[in-house]
Amino acid sequence: MHSDSLLLMSGTAVKVLQLFVSLSLLIALHEFGHFFFARLFKTRVEKFYLFFDFLFPFSGLLNFSLFKKKIGDTEYGVGWFPLGGYVKIAGMVDESMDKEQLALPPQPWEYRSKKPYQRLFIMLGGIIVNILVAVVIYMAVFSIYGEEYLPAQNVTYGISTDSTARTIGLHNGDKIVSVDGVPVTRFERIVSSIVLDESKVIQVERDGQKLDIPIKAGTIHHIITGTKGSFISPRMPIVVEEVSKATQADSMGLKKNDSVIALNGIPTPFYDQYDSIKRTIAGQPITLTVIRNHQQMELKGVMPNDMILGFYRSLDVSRFFTLEKIKYGPLQAMGKGFTFTYDQFGNYIRQFKMIFTSKEIKASESLGGLISFGKIFPAEFDMERFLMLTAFISIILAFMNLLPIPGLDGGYVVFLLWEMITGKQVSDKVMERATTVGFLLLVILMVYANGLDIFRLFKH
Repeated sequence: MHSDSLLLMSGTAVKVLQLFVSLSLLIALHEFGHFFFARLFKTRVEKFYLFFDFLFPFSGLLNFSLFKKKIGDTEYGVGWFPLGGYVKIAGMVDESMDKEQLALPPQPWEYRSKKPYQRLFIMLGGIIVNILVAVVIYMAVFSIYGEEYLPAQNVTYGISTDSTARTIGLHNGDKIVSVDGVPVTRFERIVSSIVLDESKVIQVERDGQKLDIPIKAGTIHHIITGTKGSFISPRMPIVVEEVSKATQADSMGLKKNDSVIALNGIPTPFYDQYDSIKRTIAGQPITLTVIRNHQQMELKGVMPNDMILGFYRSLDVSRFFTLEKIKYGPLQAMGKGFTFTYDQFGNYIRQFKMIFTSKEIKASESLGGLISFGKIFPAEFDMERFLMLTAFISIILAFMNLLPIPGLDGGYVVFLLWEMITGKQVSDKVMERATTVGFLLLVILMVYANGLDIFRLFKH
């Protein structure tokens, strides 16, 4: 138990560290986007901070830095409040709420003295950089690692289903042919396609016949909120990956790479079959038939009352199925980086839109804070996975900052577009009030989202 706790702690620490590094990098790059365009248009940048050097959003409270150094007109620093970051651009209503500066006449080096299109680029700079960062990361990943996926047609044993999938009529062993009449090519995209497209029908092949399986109302809700299953996964033979010490499986003599083919004489080539049988024989003597080094053998023991025999099966799909591998040259990786970023941005917009339009998705079940972000990272560091997740978070940051909420980049953009269309500049007083309201809304949303995470931790 003690060693399991240490493993859990180390896995959690790895997740937290990855989240911290990823967000810190992306926030710094986002702020650099604003900094770059401000300097390009000869606008003075007074501060460039990773994290806040005050208690956000109260710019006058707890003002101190972990590190700061002034170079030229700009103070570079790391704040103590580890959520976000900012650049303080001279003559602009921002997080710092520097009203004294705004009360003075505009100076040539200030943001408010620049032309509307220049101010627009300064405000969009962070979003532009976040998108470019995603493009560059995807380019690098596809260039170095290529792309690997499981073709749906190669899932030769069909699918393994969870309770939600079985509720709508899917069976273990079904082969999914299409969703809403659109042929499926990549197995891992089936579930996301069902959710994002709010699909109505799954076409399967069962015992040589084609069947239409209607997707009942409430299914998408259960897929998103479910914690015990994965709706569908490739159905795989039972091959032992690891045997825990001092367990029934260990005392029976089960070994790594053994293939379990029967339980008490009943064929169980797949885990769903083994699982259904073991539930009926808790506490009873068992005979496990396995193949070891091409030899069939029988192992005797007792099924524990908790029905945990003490072995882990291999979940490595490449062990059982042929994966498709795509390699990209430099130019191909460049093109793929742009198209993949475009697709991921579109998918995230669809996910966000569903919170407001779908009858099956509730904000209280879909929103999340830092804990939710942290959970998407694996417990063991993998560079390819880390880069792909960092690129996706960069896309999320770009989209969220584009929202037309005062205090976010998108809120400033709305005011600038109004000015460019009407020729009338929004007053500093209106900007101050709107930004204050926007920051309060952001704080409420931040507290709400992170509060949901904490509630879910205690709930489970």
